[in-house]
Amino acid sequence: MATFILIAGGWQGGWVYQTVADLLAAHGHEALPLTLSGLGDAPAPMANLQTHIGEVVDVVKAQRGEVVVVGQSYAGMVVSGVADAEPARIRAIVYVDAYVPDSGDSVWSLTTPRFRDMFVAGARIDGLNCMPPPNLDPRCRAQPMATFLQAITLSGRWREVPRKTYVGAHGWEGSPFLDLYQRLGSDPDWSTHSLDCGHNVARLMPERLTEILLAQV
Repeated sequence: MATFILIAGGWQGGWVYQTVADLLAAHGHEALPLTLSGLGDAPAPMANLQTHIGEVVDVVKAQRGEVVVVGQSYAGMVVSGVADAEPARIRAIVYVDAYVPDSGDSVWSLTTPRFRDMFVAGARIDGLNCMPPPNLDPRCRAQPMATFLQAITLSGRWREVPRKTYVGAHGWEGSPFLDLYQRLGSDPDWSTHSLDCGHNVARLMPERLTEILLAQV
C-alpha cells in the first residue's frame, strides 16, 4: 500500500481530489487530499509558500512506506519544496499541469502576464489575499498572496526522487505550461502524459489521472 498526498492548485482545497482519492482507496491505497492554510474555513493572509511546504513536509514525515506527492498548478511549487526537503521518504512526485520551479523561481516569475493581471486584480482589496476568479467553484477560497509571490529555495535534492512525472492538460487556451511540458518530454528523468482536457484534471479526468498515479507504485 502506498500513501498518495494530493495537493490542490490555487484557491482550491482537498475537495478537488475527492473522486481520485476514492478511486485510489478502492485499489487499496491511502489517499490524503490536503487543504493548506488559508484555503479552508479559516483565512491565513500571512501564509506564504514556505508555510505550505512545511505543512506538507509534516504530513510526509508522519507516513510509513511508499509516498507519492501529487500537486496541481500552484502546488507544483509545493511538491518541489517538499521533495527537496525529504527526498528519501518519497517514491514519486507527480506534477499535474503544474509549475516545476528552479531555485529562485516563484509562481509570479514563472507565469504569464494574463495570470499576473489576475493575481493583481484578485488582491485589490487588501493586498494580502488573492480572491478567486468569479468563474471558479464556490468552494474556492482566497489564496494568501505571498504563496504566489515568494521565491522558492531548492538545493536540488528533489531530483533524487526516483520517479518524476508530468501530466499536461492540453485542452484549454492560455496555458503557461506548454513549453515546460515540451522540455520535460525530452528529459530522460521524466515521464510525461498529455491529456485532452481543461486545467482541472482531477475533476475532469479523475479515472485517467488515477491510472497515472497507480503506475507510480
